Amino acid sequence: MMKVQEYRGHIRNWKALCEELGIDVNLSRTERETAILLSAYARWGTEMALHMHGMFSFALWDEDANRKFCLRDPFGTKPFYYYVTETGNLLCGTTIRRIMEQPGFKKVLNDKLLQIYMTMTYTPGEDTFFEGVKKLLPGRYLIWENGKAETHRYWKPTFRPDDSRTLEEWADEIHETVQTVLQEVKEETEYAETFLSGGVDSSYVYAMSDLTMSNSCGYEDKRLDESGLAAETAAILNKGNRRCLITPEMYFDAVPYVMYNMEQPLGDASAVAFALGCKATAEHTGICYSGEGADEFFGGYNMYRNAERYGDNLKTFYVGNTNIMKEEEKRRILKKYYDNYEPIDLIREIYAENEGLDPLSKMSDVDIQVWLEGDIYLNVDKMGEAAGLEIRMPLTDRRIFDIASRMPSKYKVDAEQNKVALRTAAARVLPEEIAFRKKLGFVVPIRVWMADERYNQDVQAKFKSDMAAQFFDLDAIQAIFDEYVGGNSDNWRKVWTIYTFLVWYEEYFVKR
Repeated sequence: MMKVQEYRGHIRNWKALCEELGIDVNLSRTERETAILLSAYARWGTEMALHMHGMFSFALWDEDANRKFCLRDPFGTKPFYYYVTETGNLLCGTTIRRIMEQPGFKKVLNDKLLQIYMTMTYTPGEDTFFEGVKKLLPGRYLIWENGKAETHRYWKPTFRPDDSRTLEEWADEIHETVQTVLQEVKEETEYAETFLSGGVDSSYVYAMSDLTMSNSCGYEDKRLDESGLAAETAAILNKGNRRCLITPEMYFDAVPYVMYNMEQPLGDASAVAFALGCKATAEHTGICYSGEGADEFFGGYNMYRNAERYGDNLKTFYVGNTNIMKEEEKRRILKKYYDNYEPIDLIREIYAENEGLDPLSKMSDVDIQVWLEGDIYLNVDKMGEAAGLEIRMPLTDRRIFDIASRMPSKYKVDAEQNKVALRTAAARVLPEEIAFRKKLGFVVPIRVWMADERYNQDVQAKFKSDMAAQFFDLDAIQAIFDEYVGGNSDNWRKVWTIYTFLVWYEEYFVKR
């Protein structure tokens, strides 16, 4: 007897799967997706996910064989964790708190990971800040049998550039595939809205969808406020837009909520703004689209335009989208420093896999396997879940990545522009000034707010606390803070990364 023990997600191609597997399409979504998981496993076994499109992680339990099969989707959009107790039992779930609630779990801090966190601002790889709790990595499955857990890989990003096609042909394929995917993202009876920034990804999704309302975050500081651009885009599309105005008070008040619900510390300042946007959006809908994935697939970050200049030197330093603190500085500020434990060590296997690829493809590969899973998708999943909002990401899809994996880098970035082919596709439904608008990113005025004594009292207190003294040289981190307040705004990321770890630690190891 096989049963679904854990499941989180949304299966996009459920209609095709129901037809192929003989499942009644009139079942409720829960019944339908349960039937798909069980029937797909019976038909395709460990390769079942290669027949599914969407966002998912799950555990299936075979009572007769006393065997558990756990799987996480190819890109890691939905998390999955596991832990082996001292008595040899496997605890697993889609949240760490679900594991913590089960008998046999012992809460112990994995302080070694702080050394990685101080550079990358998130937790890459399979380890977590809870000793013994592992992440099942993207594109992997786990089999638990006879008291042993074995993980295997069923999918990985593979790049095979094809030089035989033109830019317009690539744009055509992107456009047609986005149309196909968007027809699957929601059912006709479901109501959904979308997040909308000033960028091309969310604008393209909105233009191509049948949605009529969008949601944006904004600030009083017009220099960093994209909500006006979002409103202009919505007006051009003759669709709606709703704005969530985020104040410094709202932002700092939300930090403990964010770190608790994230379950791992995350030094991405946009996560707090995103959490507030999720809460505001959840007042109006239970489903919301978001545009993640396109930057990493199609060359969206400005630093990608430096790829050729980096060349083969990438594998000595490029660990993903963030790299804020070098080893020498961490030696100075951390009470415990572990030799031979550096972020680049976690990336070497990826560079071994992509040997021979062009530099941009290597950078994309690292970000798809490490940054997306550790930061972007974690943030989307956890903050959506905390707000009671199901966030679906149409541009994160194997069919869309397949196009990017075959596309030469010259159609991703050039000397003037990023995401060239994607923007060319988007220009079929958006004005060129929107499709080719310079990327701003999801910006937050934190570098200004955190230097203001009206808002940084908790930051200052934590930097001087006995709690911080367990991990950091207080004089060293105070010097970083003082330099930041004194005008070195580049230090804000270091301050924020230390602060978010301390807030998270307080939530999980002091308050509870």
